[in-house]
Amino acid sequence: MDDLELRALLEAVRAGTAPVDGALKMLTKGLGEADLGFAVVDTARASRQGQPEVVFGEGKSVAQIAAIANVLRGRGDTVLVTRVDADKGAAVVATVPTLTYHAEARVLVELGVNRRQIPGNVAILAAGTSDMFVAEECAETLHAFGIAFDRIYDVGVAGLHRLLHRVDDLRKKDALIVVAGMEGALPSVVGGLVDVPIIAVPTSVGYGAAFGGIAALCGMLTSCASGVTVTNIDNGFGAAFAVARMLRAAARGAEGRV
Repeated sequence: MDDLELRALLEAVRAGTAPVDGALKMLTKGLGEADLGFAVVDTARASRQGQPEVVFGEGKSVAQIAAIANVLRGRGDTVLVTRVDADKGAAVVATVPTLTYHAEARVLVELGVNRRQIPGNVAILAAGTSDMFVAEECAETLHAFGIAFDRIYDVGVAGLHRLLHRVDDLRKKDALIVVAGMEGALPSVVGGLVDVPIIAVPTSVGYGAAFGGIAALCGMLTSCASGVTVTNIDNGFGAAFAVARMLRAAARGAEGRV
């Protein structure tokens, strides 16, 4: 049960069109969990966080992923499984054919009937083609969450002219997710050009002194562009979820709700 459904239920109780006992049963049902033995699926997460539970696929077996996915899809929730390699993705799809595997993003997705659009428009910027695996994880997460976005790839600082002619478009967005490896300079440059929220995502792309993304992470954390928010290395999913929180809060504010 999401915020809109909960509000409608409470209004119905106040108006006397819904019995208190029936409403109580609906509320307690929405605070549940599904115990699969190896995992306890949080079936009420959407009511607390705005999105159903997302499955981290790395380290889970095909059977485990399929079982969790079937719980979520049985409720009409969107299924999103991250960090799934190609072989495991193919095996899961063979078991649950309604899922779709996106190889570049390494995610499995099935859009649920309960999926709602979140108002707003986002752009994902990737410094180089090598950063696309992180950018695509972010893109597929935004799509699963019902957020409109544009891809702006291969606009790193080594060819700054590729970015500058897109600045007017960037200033019209509600938020930007900026993905970069190497020295991680792109978010600082973008942060000096626009006034919208920026989520910076360091990637593990780079030569030896990049230290698997630590150089980019440190560069983004010490950005001279004020107010840049930084996720963990390669965490495209986390950046998308952060933007979803921002846009959902903005939508509530626009509607006059707390």
